Amino acid sequence: MNRRNFLRNAAVGMTAYSAGRRWSGVLSANPYGLPIGLQLYTVREELPKDVPGTLKKVAEIGYKEVEVYDFYGKTAREFSQLLKDNGLRAPSAHFETKHIKGNWQKHIDDAKELGEQYMVNAILEPNERRTLDDYKKLVDLFSKAAEQTRKAGIQFCYHNHNFEFMKFGDTTAYDFLLKQLDPQLVQFELDCFWVTHAGKDPVTYFQKHPGRFPLLHIKDLKDKPAPTFEKDDRMGLFAEVGHGTIDYPRIFRAAPQGGLKHFYVEQDFCERSPLESIKMSYDYLHQLTI
Repeated sequence: MNRRNFLRNAAVGMTAYSAGRRWSGVLSANPYGLPIGLQLYTVREELPKDVPGTLKKVAEIGYKEVEVYDFYGKTAREFSQLLKDNGLRAPSAHFETKHIKGNWQKHIDDAKELGEQYMVNAILEPNERRTLDDYKKLVDLFSKAAEQTRKAGIQFCYHNHNFEFMKFGDTTAYDFLLKQLDPQLVQFELDCFWVTHAGKDPVTYFQKHPGRFPLLHIKDLKDKPAPTFEKDDRMGLFAEVGHGTIDYPRIFRAAPQGGLKHFYVEQDFCERSPLESIKMSYDYLHQLTI
């Protein structure tokens, strides 16, 4: 190996190391060596019937991480033990503004019990997002919530749908939140499906706001309809990852610039068994070459 190639390869290796990724020379199979995660909302119909059995099936498919949104009658400690029994860990969990406005400290304590590193605001109710003034109030709410999570060593994040891309004057709600929320306090979980459905490009956001997106939601879009900004009934648009129209190799190539740490398969609606759907998505991601 000549000096030029050595220096070039060393630079590539250091870049991968500094991004916190395992570097094997080829970016393939489980992108960047990260565990493939699952947002448990995808199997929400199975979990109430059999929590231990469903988690076991998720783990048997190959998933190593999950994102929690409900304990299904279990305590945080009981749910944490079920995850451990199946070799699963939960780096993050979803919450709503009603949780922030309620006993937020209790949810923080539960998150610590599960070893969560991220607490994510999952969705806004329609009456919380009608005007730009509504989003200004949310900036204050999220900032205060994030101050509490930071004291516990947990990062607060915001998860998007597509309504955040509605225009308010010369900006969108999403761009407003990115600008107004302190990056040290609030980071973002970017949902690639909803960003794409709104007519925007996830890669552009990685480039404009590097390091701001440690979490990704990975789901696929059957076709490319005209952009809309409300979460109405679009059951027929969801596809298993790799079986739709979203260019995930391109997104994953750019994701480290956005700050990628964890990613989760999520499918809001499945046309087949959710367990069959999540296996199809897992198999695609496990073999993905970037």
